[in-house]
Amino acid sequence: MAGEPDGPEDTVRGMFGPDVTFLGVPRVSLDSLAGHDVVFVGAPYDAGTSHRPGARFGPQALRMTDYLPHDASRPHLALGVDPLAELRCADLGDVMMPPADTEGSIRRLESVVQAVASAGAIPVILGGDHTVTFPDATGVARHVGWGRVSLIHFDAHADTGDTQFGSLIGHGTPMRRLIESGAVRGD
Repeated sequence: MAGEPDGPEDTVRGMFGPDVTFLGVPRVSLDSLAGHDVVFVGAPYDAGTSHRPGARFGPQALRMTDYLPHDASRPHLALGVDPLAELRCADLGDVMMPPADTEGSIRRLESVVQAVASAGAIPVILGGDHTVTFPDATGVARHVGWGRVSLIHFDAHADTGDTQFGSLIGHGTPMRRLIESGAVRGD
């Protein structure tokens, strides 16, 4: 699953919707990640879920939900600090994650997250079902080192199942896979 992104075909502007960026931040490509502090990455994937698919539409919904202008400005009312102005933020678009290609989708997301982290930016994943936690955290671990990633997981259950419908990869298994791989410590 590791390695460099295959190329520009790894990301698309909007896999399941119009071409908009998160809050109107500038678009960035895999070739121009340097110098960014935060990069938003869409992970439109829900083939790992056992019920209620639809999370593949999450990245676009998050990008389009705000009722304010998409002007890349959101100052905090009390503090007057605008993180979108203080930090160099950009949106990479969606990782190409066809639902019929689980292994390829997971590999591409992991590679793109690793590329963003290796460029010195914090990857902020706008994503699908919990399956995407595995390649997200693994991509960061490939940059910072195995066992050096901390993860706070808020969910009704631990996502530590061994298999899901006979597959090692699914929305109920990512924490187990991360701990078994050593990407994230289990303690």
